[in-house]
Amino acid sequence: MTVGPKGQVVIPKVLRDEYGITPKGKVVLKEIKEGILLSKTKIDAVSIFRLIAKSGKQAKRKDIHFYERELEERWLKAKPK
Repeated sequence: MTVGPKGQVVIPKVLRDEYGITPKGKVVLKEIKEGILLSKTKIDAVSIFRLIAKSGKQAKRKDIHFYERELEERWLKAKPK
């Protein structure tokens, strides 16, 4: 690989596809005895959402009038006397 004028290198498409490295994706550079090790971050947003989805937990739904009551209570507290 060639290092560009801004210190950038291009990861070959075959390797990006193999390791799931996407544009704007995050990688980690680690200095090791032999040189520099580049690796994909272990946690990204997609991984987090996938873990949440696989957990089977569901968000609890609020009563449809919950937000109306909350706004009214806040308005009454903030209203000048």
